[in-house]
Amino acid sequence: MKQRARFSRTVVVGGAALALVLSLSGCGGDSDAAGGDTLRVLVYGDAANKVEKEIVATFNKTSKVKAVLDTIPGADYQAKLQTIINSKQAPDVFFNWGGGSIKPFVDAGLLLPLDPFIAEAPDLKAKFLPSVFNSAVVDGTSYGVPMRGTQPVLLFSNGKVLERAGVEPPKTWDDLLAAVKALKADGVTPIALGGGDRWPTLMWFEYLYDRIAGPELFQKALDGDRDAWASPDSRKALSKIRELVDAGAFGTNYDSVKFTDQGSPTLLATGRAGFELMGSWEYSTQQDAHPEFAKSDLGYSAFPSVEGGKGDRANVVGNTNNFYSVLKKTKHPRAAAEFLKLMYSDRFVKAQLAIGNLPTTTNTEGFLATAASPEFAKFQYDMVKAAPAFQLSWDQAYPQSAATAMYQSLQQFFNGSMDEDAFIKAMQALPTS
Repeated sequence: MKQRARFSRTVVVGGAALALVLSLSGCGGDSDAAGGDTLRVLVYGDAANKVEKEIVATFNKTSKVKAVLDTIPGADYQAKLQTIINSKQAPDVFFNWGGGSIKPFVDAGLLLPLDPFIAEAPDLKAKFLPSVFNSAVVDGTSYGVPMRGTQPVLLFSNGKVLERAGVEPPKTWDDLLAAVKALKADGVTPIALGGGDRWPTLMWFEYLYDRIAGPELFQKALDGDRDAWASPDSRKALSKIRELVDAGAFGTNYDSVKFTDQGSPTLLATGRAGFELMGSWEYSTQQDAHPEFAKSDLGYSAFPSVEGGKGDRANVVGNTNNFYSVLKKTKHPRAAAEFLKLMYSDRFVKAQLAIGNLPTTTNTEGFLATAASPEFAKFQYDMVKAAPAFQLSWDQAYPQSAATAMYQSLQQFFNGSMDEDAFIKAMQALPTS
């Protein structure tokens, strides 16, 4: 679903190089010396690609094996990756979300364990926040190195629209309902929603379930406790979603609007909507497409609390980070290892901060002042650092095989074509492994 340049050397010398080659000899071939060969790197196609292009160019300055960056448009990324991952078109290194997004590939024996890389270059693990790095550890083995940045979901806003309607960023659920009423009265859609992509709709479920039930309910469901979906807290969360939709918060055509074609971000930027609940990549998206709006009028706040709820308002949902994983059949394990080292250098951190992303390296805090918006960077950093819980997006925590049925159920409940009991039954039927 959704989103968010570290640079270092690309030369391994002496005994360390020999040890690394030997440690990987059972994991994949190695034709790194073949100067004409390439390391294919596949990423999610969006505004953050400018940093990934810069990384590839930096890598190619010193590497005999040349990296080539391939992109797949965001809306098609997951499906196309599934199609090519075990084909001749498969990349050597590919973008993912860790967790459930890579477990099927691990189970199928397609991914290269990265622990041998880490044994030779401990910073591949030590330079990242443990809670983030561990999102790509499967059955005790490391299969991903963080790239891009952490991606908490925030409530973004158009400052001019809110000011005109006399609205402040909501701190409570009642505040949000009052803001919806005021924005409707002012003739704008209260909340932009790319319902046509379906995954933006999921963010509302994630936060309301967290605020009402705390993170424990979803974890129980993920662990196979299907009764969790039928609990009173689950039903209360669904009733709040229904309340917001019925209040006209999203207008009437949200299922025909998409984030991936700039539909919902444009509604926010052009003053036709007051809010948008979106991952932190909203900033880089707006900076790329609507730079003046991003600079002057783009606001952001935490998701509001819900009275009587068990979840802490400081809890966060979203993606802990994106990751690069390596296919076991790569011909270039050494080159892949050197490419991954670029993900934690000072230069990479600065490049990500420059487009509004927040890397999860241990040195990030020292560079917040260099960000495109130091205030936004610090807000995110403090938010993630203080969060008692950071819930990985449901569609990344569940195996990929659950995604289609999950999205369909979310969309149908949201638009009123599925009732509460049917939604619960559908979520209970999702595969958890």
